Amino acid sequence: MTALPKGTRIVAAMSGGVDSSVTAALLKREGYDVVGVTLQLYDAGAAKKKGACCAGQDIYDARRVAESLGIAHYVLDYEQRFKDRVMADFASAYARGETPIPCVRCNERVKFADLMDTARQLGAGALATGHYVQRIDGANGPELHRAVDDSRDQSYFLFATTRAQLSYLRFPLGGMEKREVRALASELGLAVAAKPDSQDICFVPDGKYSNIVEKLKPDAARPGEIVDLHGNAVGRHDGVIHFTVGQRKGLGLSGNQEPVFVVALDAAKARVVVGPREALRTRSVMLREVNWLIEATAPFDCSVKVRSMRPPVAARVTPLAGGAAMVELQSPEESVAPGQACVFYQRDGTHVLGGGWIARAEAQQVAAA
Repeated sequence: MTALPKGTRIVAAMSGGVDSSVTAALLKREGYDVVGVTLQLYDAGAAKKKGACCAGQDIYDARRVAESLGIAHYVLDYEQRFKDRVMADFASAYARGETPIPCVRCNERVKFADLMDTARQLGAGALATGHYVQRIDGANGPELHRAVDDSRDQSYFLFATTRAQLSYLRFPLGGMEKREVRALASELGLAVAAKPDSQDICFVPDGKYSNIVEKLKPDAARPGEIVDLHGNAVGRHDGVIHFTVGQRKGLGLSGNQEPVFVVALDAAKARVVVGPREALRTRSVMLREVNWLIEATAPFDCSVKVRSMRPPVAARVTPLAGGAAMVELQSPEESVAPGQACVFYQRDGTHVLGGGWIARAEAQQVAAA
């Protein structure tokens, strides 16, 4: 990361996990005035699931690490703003028939917004996090790049980071592999060195996201029809919030000659559309709310990811008016779901060029049986 003068105050976002703890420890060791900040994002009493974050035990762990490092530590109650800006959006997206990514919204609307403002109020010259991404100074300013450890790379979840925010952010772990981070945590004697990584959605302690959606949007679980590609009813469902594009299990359908998958969700009509696997393939994706990390006015070739766990694939991106963009995939991708993100990367490189939210995916024509 870009070096700041020794003694500069840096706020370290501390979730209570090993990555953010090592981040704070590294900054302290390098001679910075480190202030640890932990966000309480939801009811600590509800956070009983192992692998959750930002409540209960994690706040205690962050405080212990801060004490061992001899740095100031603050816990900020962001529970209401997290509910308003992340959880409410999560529920609304499912009610619209989308498949949301709350981690992106949390980074965009809480961690890199309010927390960044708090860091500035504390007189910090930067905000540091334990994300596995790289911030590299380029000819036109700071650039966002994939992490060295490809298996841990989190650039997909940070596509909404603006260039202005990137100037203030630091990611000390981006050039390290996870095993190095674990080893360093042990070497530094951090109490969380062997702590498991956080998994799944932090505010869904039982893993049943539909319970959260029904609680926040009681009218979202409207029953309706399951229909085939021709609009013929083939079954019933208890609400589109229980389904996502690409889903095969839990449809309650049997007797088909070949497996059927959810290919689309029509929340307005409370319809779940199913079809064969080939109906999931698409080459054309429309995006909304595109965040550009480069200057882009004309179509360009790049690689894109349409799901966090998929490898980048070749594509051409065309910027459009109103923050939109059209993505033409060189080869068809399956299960491209509205509400997920499509992130642009330099072809055969690590540079993150931008990304947007998937508004619509045009399915390839499927020949009638």
